[in-house]
Amino acid sequence: MPHDEAAGTGPSAGRGTPPLPPTSASVGRDGGLKDTPANRALHPKFTTQEVFTSHGLLRHAYYADEKSIVMQGDVKHCLQRLIDARIEVDCIVTSPPYYGQRDYGIDGQLGLEDHPQHFIDHLIEVFTLCGALLRETGSLWINIGDTYWSGKGAHKSGEVKQEARRFGLRPQDRTGDGRWTRPKQLLLIPHRLAIALQEQGWLVRNDVVWIKPHPVPDQVRDRCSISHEYMFHFTKSRWYYYDRLAVGRRLPSGRVLPPLDTWQVPPATGNGNHRASFSADLIRIPVLATTPAHGIVLDPFNGSGTSMIFARKHGFRAIGIDLNRQYCEDTAAALQELGAAEALAGEAPTRGH
Repeated sequence: MPHDEAAGTGPSAGRGTPPLPPTSASVGRDGGLKDTPANRALHPKFTTQEVFTSHGLLRHAYYADEKSIVMQGDVKHCLQRLIDARIEVDCIVTSPPYYGQRDYGIDGQLGLEDHPQHFIDHLIEVFTLCGALLRETGSLWINIGDTYWSGKGAHKSGEVKQEARRFGLRPQDRTGDGRWTRPKQLLLIPHRLAIALQEQGWLVRNDVVWIKPHPVPDQVRDRCSISHEYMFHFTKSRWYYYDRLAVGRRLPSGRVLPPLDTWQVPPATGNGNHRASFSADLIRIPVLATTPAHGIVLDPFNGSGTSMIFARKHGFRAIGIDLNRQYCEDTAAALQELGAAEALAGEAPTRGH
């Protein structure tokens, strides 16, 4: 959605007060909000700063300041540490490694499992822990792309571009099982993951289509070229925090409509050492719509730290987890730079750990 169509796009949009109720039916005769589950969800509790900066938690952090925590290590171990520290987050927005698309050269990485079902099973384990961290009024947003099964074996061409894209023997280059994993099969990993999470008890609120303008064309001759991915919105409860005024489409009459479920956003061109970084425009609606004042944004596959930086710039606290030490270092450097800018603007200075 173009930025000029949004009802709230600035750093403080919708952050000063809780969002307005969707209709006048939510307002009582005295002018106050009726005591309903939907209205209570607009006023969620939040993790105290004492818990957020507790020594027991920060001693495990790669980097920390008053508003940020970067953790380096196995994602499930780090999530359990956050759970043990009694952290509750309000918005989880992330893009896990895509199946068979990247080899980050790190032991314990996800995305190179022999079979896509094993990959999905591992993601379910991660998001089950995320569910334990997420406040009852919170939201989980997952961006994930799909993969075609090839079955052609290891790449043998000497073409430089192909060599960069196809690293040795990828999982999808193997023979496969002849049913789900067979040559030319689109694996439908995004929706298989969404259905698996739905069966675990998550509510699927949207399967947003991310349209990529001017995509790099697929070198194929018998199907359409892929130009989209998905961003799924999940919640734990029927009643959850959502500020449509911060992200909605404002009409000339002043009425605000919810954002559309198709987002045209250019892909990120890369961020530092990360080859598949998040686009800040892609996470604008998730963060601004579903993070209340004093809330915490979590990215369990933090990568270059786009989610954390965006959350911090809009006044929220943020936590990021990544297995790759260099990515954690890059995120810490970006947060320190942001902290220095905030200090010059009169904000509280940061402190490293």
